[in-house]
Amino acid sequence: METLLEQNDVNSAELISLLEARTEGKADFLLVDVREDMEYEMGHIAGVDLLKPTSDFQGWAQEFLKTYQDKTVIFTCRTGSRSGQVQNIFKQNGLDKVINHFGGIVTYRGDIEK
Repeated sequence: METLLEQNDVNSAELISLLEARTEGKADFLLVDVREDMEYEMGHIAGVDLLKPTSDFQGWAQEFLKTYQDKTVIFTCRTGSRSGQVQNIFKQNGLDKVINHFGGIVTYRGDIEK
Protein backbone atom coordinates (compact mmCIF):
# COMPACT_ATOMS: atom_id res chain seq x y z
CA MET A 1 0.00 0.00 0.00
CA GLU A 2 2.82 2.40 0.79
CA THR A 3 4.06 2.26 -2.81
CA LEU A 4 0.63 3.42 -4.02
CA LEU A 5 0.91 6.38 -1.67
CA GLU A 6 4.23 7.32 -3.26
CA GLN A 7 2.81 7.58 -6.79
CA ASN A 8 1.80 10.75 -8.60
CA ASP A 9 -1.60 9.33 -9.60
CA VAL A 10 -3.89 6.50 -8.53
CA ASN A 11 -6.70 5.01 -10.59
CA SER A 12 -10.09 4.08 -9.17
CA ALA A 13 -9.20 0.43 -8.46
CA GLU A 14 -6.10 1.58 -6.56
CA LEU A 15 -8.15 4.13 -4.61
CA ILE A 16 -10.62 1.42 -3.59
CA SER A 17 -7.68 -0.67 -2.30
CA LEU A 18 -6.24 2.31 -0.45
CA LEU A 19 -9.58 3.13 1.20
CA GLU A 20 -9.90 -0.49 2.34
CA ALA A 21 -6.34 -0.41 3.68
CA ARG A 22 -7.05 2.83 5.53
CA THR A 23 -10.11 1.25 7.16
CA GLU A 24 -7.85 -1.60 8.31
CA GLY A 25 -5.25 0.86 9.66
CA LYS A 26 -2.70 -0.08 6.97
CA ALA A 27 -2.67 3.25 5.10
CA ASP A 28 -2.85 6.86 6.20
CA PHE A 29 -4.00 9.62 3.86
CA LEU A 30 -6.58 12.35 3.44
CA LEU A 31 -9.11 12.07 0.59
CA VAL A 32 -10.24 15.50 -0.60
CA ASP A 33 -13.03 16.09 -3.13
CA VAL A 34 -12.50 19.34 -5.07
CA ARG A 35 -15.84 19.38 -6.88
CA GLU A 36 -18.55 21.90 -6.15
CA ASP A 37 -21.19 21.51 -3.41
CA MET A 38 -23.95 20.56 -5.86
CA GLU A 39 -21.80 17.85 -7.48
CA TYR A 40 -20.81 16.48 -4.08
CA GLU A 41 -24.42 16.32 -2.90
CA MET A 42 -25.38 14.31 -6.01
CA GLY A 43 -22.96 11.61 -4.88
CA HIS A 44 -19.43 11.29 -3.55
CA ILE A 45 -16.93 8.57 -2.81
CA ALA A 46 -17.52 6.94 0.55
CA GLY A 47 -14.51 7.87 2.64
CA VAL A 48 -14.05 11.44 1.45
CA ASP A 49 -12.60 13.43 4.36
CA LEU A 50 -13.07 16.98 3.08
CA LEU A 51 -14.96 18.88 0.41
CA LYS A 52 -12.86 21.78 -0.88
CA PRO A 53 -14.52 23.29 -3.98
CA THR A 54 -12.13 24.61 -6.59
CA SER A 55 -14.33 27.69 -7.05
CA ASP A 56 -13.20 28.76 -3.56
CA PHE A 57 -9.60 27.58 -3.94
CA GLN A 58 -8.15 30.96 -2.97
CA GLY A 59 -10.20 30.86 0.23
CA TRP A 60 -8.89 27.55 1.52
CA ALA A 61 -5.57 26.78 -0.20
CA GLN A 62 -3.17 28.67 2.11
CA GLU A 63 -4.59 27.21 5.33
CA PHE A 64 -4.78 23.74 3.76
CA LEU A 65 -1.12 23.92 2.77
CA LYS A 66 -0.09 24.84 6.32
CA THR A 67 -2.37 22.31 8.02
CA TYR A 68 -1.61 19.27 5.86
CA GLN A 69 1.99 19.82 4.75
CA ASP A 70 3.13 16.54 6.33
CA LYS A 71 0.08 14.47 5.33
CA THR A 72 -0.39 12.36 2.21
CA VAL A 73 -3.36 13.84 0.33
CA ILE A 74 -5.35 12.32 -2.52
CA PHE A 75 -7.42 14.80 -4.53
CA THR A 76 -10.48 13.62 -6.45
CA CYS A 77 -13.07 15.26 -8.68
CA ARG A 78 -15.37 14.25 -11.53
CA THR A 79 -12.76 13.16 -14.10
CA GLY A 80 -9.36 13.88 -12.56
CA SER A 81 -8.83 17.18 -14.35
CA ARG A 82 -9.57 19.66 -11.55
CA SER A 83 -7.93 17.43 -8.95
CA GLY A 84 -4.85 17.23 -11.17
CA GLN A 85 -4.70 21.02 -11.40
CA VAL A 86 -5.03 21.34 -7.61
CA GLN A 87 -2.35 18.69 -7.16
CA ASN A 88 0.05 20.60 -9.44
CA ILE A 89 -0.48 23.89 -7.60
CA PHE A 90 0.21 22.27 -4.23
CA LYS A 91 3.30 20.48 -5.58
CA GLN A 92 4.62 23.81 -6.87
CA ASN A 93 4.10 25.24 -3.38
CA GLY A 94 5.96 22.55 -1.48
CA LEU A 95 3.33 19.94 -0.65
CA ASP A 96 5.23 16.80 -1.65
CA LYS A 97 2.82 14.00 -0.85
CA VAL A 98 -0.11 14.89 -3.12
CA ILE A 99 -1.76 12.34 -5.39
CA ASN A 100 -4.35 12.77 -8.13
CA HIS A 101 -7.24 10.31 -8.44
CA PHE A 102 -6.92 9.83 -12.20
CA GLY A 103 -10.31 9.24 -13.83
CA GLY A 104 -12.29 10.73 -10.95
CA ILE A 105 -15.68 9.65 -9.72
CA VAL A 106 -16.94 8.83 -13.24
CA THR A 107 -14.59 5.81 -13.28
CA TYR A 108 -15.06 4.90 -9.61
CA ARG A 109 -16.84 1.59 -8.94
CA GLY A 110 -16.60 1.57 -5.13
CA ASP A 111 -19.15 2.81 -2.60
CA ILE A 112 -20.84 6.12 -3.35
CA GLU A 113 -22.69 8.14 -0.70
CA LYS A 114 -25.42 10.71 -1.25
